[in-house]
Amino acid sequence: MKIEQILLSRMDTFCYLVGDETAGAAALIDPAFDMHRILALAKGGGYAVTHVINTHHHSDHTAGNAEVIKATGAQLCIHESDAAALGHLTGRAFSRMLGGKGSPPPQRLLKDGEKVRIGAIELTVLHTPGHTPGGACFYTPGHVFTGDTLFVGAVGRTDLPGGSAGQLLTSIRSKIYSLPEDTVVWPGHHYGDAPSSTVGHERQYNPFTR
Repeated sequence: MKIEQILLSRMDTFCYLVGDETAGAAALIDPAFDMHRILALAKGGGYAVTHVINTHHHSDHTAGNAEVIKATGAQLCIHESDAAALGHLTGRAFSRMLGGKGSPPPQRLLKDGEKVRIGAIELTVLHTPGHTPGGACFYTPGHVFTGDTLFVGAVGRTDLPGGSAGQLLTSIRSKIYSLPEDTVVWPGHHYGDAPSSTVGHERQYNPFTR
C-alpha cells in the first residue's frame, strides 16, 4: 500500500492518495483543491483513481469531487448521514468561492463497519459523528484517516450546523482511541507541529480528549 499525503494550497487541507501499487488502483480521500497536481500525481504513480472518498460534506474537503470524477469516472463515496448535505445550495456556493465546483451526488452511501476495497486494500468505515452528522474515518491496519474528527493535538470544531461536542468526544474515544496505539493518524488539516501522529500519542497528549 502506498499513501501520499498532499497538503493543499488552501485552508491547510490534506488530501490523501491511497494506492494499491500491484493493482494500479487508488482512492483519493477529500480532494478539494489543486486538482491538476493531484491527478498528475496519480497518473505519475501509474494509478487509476477508482474511488473518491469524502470524510464529510464540507466544501474544503469536497470542492474537487466533480473535477476528479469527470477526469477518472471514479465512484464517489460518503457516509449516508452526510449525503444530502453534499448537494445543498450553500455547499455548492462555498465550493465555487473556493475555486471548485459543487459536488455531484454520491454513488455509494456508506454505513459504519462497511469496507471500501481499493485493489487489495480494505478501508473500514468508522462512523464518527460530531463535526458533522455523517463524519467518518477510514481505517486499514496501521493507518486511520480521520478527516475533521481528530487532528494532531486538536479536534474538529463542533459549532457548525449538525455539530455536537459530546458526540465528537464519544466518537474519538470509542472509534479511534480503541484502535492499536501505533496506528498512524492522518488528519484532514495540518494543525499542530507535525502532519501526522499516532493513536497512542493523541490518546495520551491531546488536550481536547484527555
